[in-house]
Amino acid sequence: MDPTTIVVVVVVVIVLAIVARSSIRIVRQYEQGVLFRLGRVVGIRMPGFRLIIPIVDRLPLVSLRIVTMPIQSQGIITQDNVSVDVSAVAYYRVVDAVKSVVAIENVAAAINQIAQTTLRKVVGRHTLDQTLSETERINQDIREILDVLTVEWGVEVTLVELKDIQLPETMKRAMARQAEAEREKRAKIIAAEGEAIAAAALGDASDTMMAHPLALQLRNLQSLVEIGVDKNTTVVFPAPLMSTIGELSAFLARENQAAGSSNGKTPVKAA
Repeated sequence: MDPTTIVVVVVVVIVLAIVARSSIRIVRQYEQGVLFRLGRVVGIRMPGFRLIIPIVDRLPLVSLRIVTMPIQSQGIITQDNVSVDVSAVAYYRVVDAVKSVVAIENVAAAINQIAQTTLRKVVGRHTLDQTLSETERINQDIREILDVLTVEWGVEVTLVELKDIQLPETMKRAMARQAEAEREKRAKIIAAEGEAIAAAALGDASDTMMAHPLALQLRNLQSLVEIGVDKNTTVVFPAPLMSTIGELSAFLARENQAAGSSNGKTPVKAA
């Protein structure tokens, strides 16, 4: 075979291999291909083995998986003029491959920028207490705003979560003092309620003992048992104070009356 013919054949084979290689596209399971022919969209190519016309066709691949996008920390002033740094994370996925390629140049960059501005706008409408306690509502508001803005790009925002809220040191100390004062207030209220309940119980107990004198003696015996548990050497003899004073007064009165009768004098009343 003529050497020139061999060279031509080799060149043709190489060109055909390059053309074949340029014509083959593999669309993976989690992707869709948007087919452009001479610059116009002619359809979507589903996952699998696909052939295109070299030079004439272009087949960019679009991933349909959920993308995790961190939203960098934003310096925000809340409605009550407190400066906070808030960071978040957003999850989105492409639901319309054609729109995500035709309607916008870079989906990820666009969502990142609009998510930052939306985060500042939504958090800025809330006070610090609302930002700390109502994170679920803030997350929902941000997601709804992003959904409205990104639907024209063929993108669905599935979830937005506030990740971190950084407060100034002075505000942290003030909140710690507030929490401490709140706990002290609750402790004092609980102690006062306990004193009131104890006083009422003691009043009921005193009424019971007044109605049943033996109850006091039984209580005294119980006190002796409790004292004797520790093996003390001290011996305690309980005696009701008021009855002892009454008996002593009666004894002095009898003695005074007896002395007055023996001397013929009027007896002096005992104190």
